[in-house]
Amino acid sequence: MRLIVIFFFLISSEYLPAQNVYFPPLNNTAPWDTTSPSSLNWCNSRIDSLYNFLGRENTKAFILLKNGKIVLEKYYGTFSQDSIWYWASAGKTITSFLVGKAQEEGYLSINDTTSKYLGQGWTSCTNVQEAKITIRNQLTMTSGLDDGVPDDDCIIDTCLKYLADAGTRWSYHNAPYTLLHGVIEDATNTTVNNYTQTKVKNRIGMTGTWLPSGSNVVYYSKARSMARFGLMISNNSIWGTDTIMIDPIYKSQMINTSQQINKSYGYLWWLNGKSSYMLPTLQNIFPGSYAPEAPSDMYSALGKNGQILSISESQGIVFVRMGESPNAGQASIATLFCNQIWKRINELNCSIFPLNISAFEATKENQKIMLRWTTENEINVSHFNIERSEDGTNFLNIGSVKSNRQGSKTYHFEDALKMYSGNKLFYRIQQLDKNGATYYSPVVPISNNNKIKVTLQPNPANNYISINGRDLNRIVIVNTSGKVLIKKDLLKGNNNHLLDISALPNGIYTVILTKANSNTEIQKLVVQ
Repeated sequence: MRLIVIFFFLISSEYLPAQNVYFPPLNNTAPWDTTSPSSLNWCNSRIDSLYNFLGRENTKAFILLKNGKIVLEKYYGTFSQDSIWYWASAGKTITSFLVGKAQEEGYLSINDTTSKYLGQGWTSCTNVQEAKITIRNQLTMTSGLDDGVPDDDCIIDTCLKYLADAGTRWSYHNAPYTLLHGVIEDATNTTVNNYTQTKVKNRIGMTGTWLPSGSNVVYYSKARSMARFGLMISNNSIWGTDTIMIDPIYKSQMINTSQQINKSYGYLWWLNGKSSYMLPTLQNIFPGSYAPEAPSDMYSALGKNGQILSISESQGIVFVRMGESPNAGQASIATLFCNQIWKRINELNCSIFPLNISAFEATKENQKIMLRWTTENEINVSHFNIERSEDGTNFLNIGSVKSNRQGSKTYHFEDALKMYSGNKLFYRIQQLDKNGATYYSPVVPISNNNKIKVTLQPNPANNYISINGRDLNRIVIVNTSGKVLIKKDLLKGNNNHLLDISALPNGIYTVILTKANSNTEIQKLVVQ
């Protein structure tokens, strides 16, 4: 009997909610408890800075939860708590959850071939090629179907063409994902809206609906409903005392590396803290984490135009961003925009740089890296430790500088490191006060010497641009929705390239330039 009791405790403890997590009432019109920013030592001026940044980037709604309670909630313009907005590809994570629930209830196995539910001939592949595609491949973006077709959203068989064996190639391809809804509906014998309603929405107080959008099916809801879904996922798929999904294996697989090609992708979730990552529309593998400013355990639901649901279980944080496309440049790429938001969340703490640091920079000088930082009104400081990282997460102490003890001063530190393996190094300053208190600066990155030095001229442009840079092998131009409009391999050995852009409508675009060693540079291009 004792063994049985112990076994039951071990199994049941798998489903216990984390301690001190708050869950709002299922009645979504009831009040949602809040936590004051001051209780977290967050400065109002820095919150205003975060809100201003989000406003400049065309945000409509932003919510941040700490252990389930609302700390920050901001709406812009006429958008309100009751406004409805689309999740775009962030809604893929709901589908991922529904697949796991359907497997838990015995309706399907993710190892089943997709043809079992959609019927043979759902692609234009041969029967042998098609039979290799499983539900797991749809969840992991490894179907092997060609995403380079004219319409990669198209779900009819003639658009679904063989490019590689399933499981051998990662590519962000909407069509195979969208067909998961057909798999769920055939397996459960109900609509995906009904299945979402009974298995998720009713049990966590979530609202919203799936609606067709061209070939896609997109989820629409209020911002708080997205926050509810994130809170449930962050708490091991438990809501209060209700375990929404029991299966511990699927829950773990969903938010961990699902294949070894793109290590930062789970079952339709984007994973931080991995050794490399890939991006939609590209086959490049980039070293490091896609969001070095975020906690290494962070995972996100990311969608077109910067729809973001981001979760860090270690920090008890869930945040939601809904809105129009961020301004062009790095912010127009969802992974980079997510990273920028986390950077500003990290800076909310009043304990970071209490000395009113007026400058902190890292520059290359004569094959060495020089760090400079300036303090104002310095009081009671013992010394500063200088820390370096190759991944933006794991830092090593490389030296220290004694405090000037009072007043203001500019400090210098020379890092003699000449060679390093990654594309970037990351630096931060640890301040140690005489009373033992410690504070950290924001992280400052500096690029490898191999970083591409490229100029685009003219910019703004209308018909042609001249690209000047060494060892370039590819240029990709994407619009603010992330759609690739131009992809061109460049002639090797030529440092000057002329590109016809006359087909591009007036607007702002992101230019991704790739070097022979796979290093990349991102620039903004204005066409007018």
